[in-house]
Amino acid sequence: MGLYIGVDVGGTKVLAAEVTADGVVRRTARRSTPGRRIDAALVETALTEAVFEVADGRTIDGVGLAAAGFVDAAGARVAFAPHLPWRGEDVRGRLTQRWGTPVALDNDANCAALAECTHGAAQDTCEVLLVTMGTGIGGALVLDGRIHRGTQGMAGEFGHMKVVPDGQPCECGGRGCWEQYSSGNALVRFARDRIGQDPTVLEQLCGGNPDLLTGPMVTEAAEDGDLVARQAFASVGGWLGVGLANLVAAFDPELIVVGGGVSAAGDRLLEPARTALTRSLVGTGHREIPPVVRAAFGPAAGVVGAAELIRSQARR
Repeated sequence: MGLYIGVDVGGTKVLAAEVTADGVVRRTARRSTPGRRIDAALVETALTEAVFEVADGRTIDGVGLAAAGFVDAAGARVAFAPHLPWRGEDVRGRLTQRWGTPVALDNDANCAALAECTHGAAQDTCEVLLVTMGTGIGGALVLDGRIHRGTQGMAGEFGHMKVVPDGQPCECGGRGCWEQYSSGNALVRFARDRIGQDPTVLEQLCGGNPDLLTGPMVTEAAEDGDLVARQAFASVGGWLGVGLANLVAAFDPELIVVGGGVSAAGDRLLEPARTALTRSLVGTGHREIPPVVRAAFGPAAGVVGAAELIRSQARR
């Protein structure tokens, strides 16, 4: 069967996993992402540590890398990554040489879409819109059963659609991007802004220091009925629906799949998104509104899709 490892590198963490041919995640390893202002070599060292921890001395047949950034059409370079330091680097070439095994590279949302269409929530579906919600927002579009990559390989960067003119500053250098209102960062920022102003158990969870608040803390508080945490999900979910309405108007998909770490909240996120989608979409009384479902793989979709990417290349 061979050892194929999928790696998902985002703005805050690296996840590496051994993935079977039927999409089952086995041995995993995690590392923190040093950040976009740190030298790219440190990020690649974190990737290397995670990959070799998963391998545990075994021969690696191939590694698929899902990167939160703009990957070129050749699948070789990360041209730009809002939350990572890569700026045009030959990531595939460097890591192939460093690891001594074939490496396949693609955008993280494209990998997630591959996972969902092959093994998950979008099996046997030809027209799919996938949105991943983590530190920011990623996206992928499946048309006629194939991932639409665009001329330069950079299609699907939905998180940087402008939804609020001159709005919140974004890591990409712009302002008012969708991911500044609907993402893990947006969820935490909403809650942080209300600590000390509204009664909330979040203050206890973060020890009174808003800078220590995390997305999982907000999710935990929302499940326990905390009003501020629930308002945070209502805001983020509502903005998710607004953005989805724009994408549905443009692409008319059969199915919308929402993945990434924030999707772990399930209907607490998706119900306000469905409501906002219905309210915002043009012609709702004269068309079918595509279902909005949670990704089958959740935060693991990137590693599953990355492993499928390198395994499929090995089969050619």
